Amino acid sequence: MIENIKNVVSSLGGEWKENKGIWEYKTIIAERKAFLSSKKLTYVAKIRVNEEEKQIKFTEMLVENNSGLSSGGFDSDMSTGFGFKAETYNTLGGAREGNIEEQSQLFGKKYTYNFDYKEIRSKIEQEAKNQGYSFNYQITSLGL
Repeated sequence: MIENIKNVVSSLGGEWKENKGIWEYKTIIAERKAFLSSKKLTYVAKIRVNEEEKQIKFTEMLVENNSGLSSGGFDSDMSTGFGFKAETYNTLGGAREGNIEEQSQLFGKKYTYNFDYKEIRSKIEQEAKNQGYSFNYQITSLGL
């Protein structure tokens, strides 16, 4: 089943990997560069296939990664002077929690992109139904 899903979204690029029965699809959808720093917005979908129950559990999120040099100062948690700072923001925790529509609105203020995450979800859901599987969309990956 997972091979069918991979084929359905293969035209969209991205990369797949498996970890403990959960398949993860990632693709960078936007990037911002500034003086000596870079920010990337990544779409992540996670899928668990339950062959016995013919069920697919699906969740998706946006993740922002920030890396580069920081000048430090009052608004930063680094001291003054230059240093390297790398941050990862997972949209499942803290202030960036919410469904992907809410996340997209939040990140749409910082990034310009025209990525259609609904297309991936609907393609996977349609393939699941075509193969006789139920499709369960979950807002968070807990219990996935």
